[in-house]
Amino acid sequence: MMARPPRPQSGFTLVELILVIVIGAVLAATLAVFLRPAVDSWLSMRTRAELSYQATGVLRRMRDEVRTAVPNSIRTPGPQCVELVPTLAGARLRRAEDTEVAGTQPLDTSTTTTQFDVLTPFAVTPAIGDYVVIDNQNPGDVYSGANRARITAVGAATAGALRLTVDPTDFPPGYQGNRVVLVSAARRSVFYVCEGADGTLDAAGNGKGMLTRLTRDFVASYPATCPSAGGGDVLATGVRSCRFVYDPSQGATQQSGFVSMQVTLTRSGESASLVVGAHVSNVP
Repeated sequence: MMARPPRPQSGFTLVELILVIVIGAVLAATLAVFLRPAVDSWLSMRTRAELSYQATGVLRRMRDEVRTAVPNSIRTPGPQCVELVPTLAGARLRRAEDTEVAGTQPLDTSTTTTQFDVLTPFAVTPAIGDYVVIDNQNPGDVYSGANRARITAVGAATAGALRLTVDPTDFPPGYQGNRVVLVSAARRSVFYVCEGADGTLDAAGNGKGMLTRLTRDFVASYPATCPSAGGGDVLATGVRSCRFVYDPSQGATQQSGFVSMQVTLTRSGESASLVVGAHVSNVP
């Protein structure tokens, strides 16, 4: 019986391998040319979206505090910062005695005040050490304490929501309104400070500045410059530029102000710039 001849071994020739390498290189080069820009564009859009989301959150927080600040408490020593006194809540106070219920305690601005009744409940219950502010007509009043009193006791009112006992205070005489606002002992004055944002970028294409929320004690004198942001809560980094402008007399009635807040964030050469405006009531 004759043996079968051996089968030839299967495989690729050198020419076939070279052709595969050449075709693979052509495909890789084609993908690099057409796919890389699409990937880069997607990454750029994602970066801008993240920056926009961050800037929106920061400006929304600023807007909310500006809108609920003590009337006429906004101070802007420069376009890189803005100061305000945030409120916890507001309520109506008693301006006259109840003719049908004995023992009520109205606010009498003709004499030193130590107690007065609040007719409607605060959204946040006052605590000892918090402050009440009444009739803030000028920015310096609430900071100097001319119309601000520290709460020393919180009790029940004969007719109303609460009876507040405060440090002896001479509130502005002749106040015809009935509004009192509550300020936290822990959040007295708030400064939003944009520091290091000079419009230039670092070597990595990031903004050099940061936006910080700084809480501090009341300072009576109007600030000449923006304070140092050291020790504050950092809200945003990579800040390229920012600008805060306050106009206290917007509108025909001259009773509402307007704050314009602009922030530009830049990361890896991509930027997102947002501008938010907030109307503020300056009626005490």
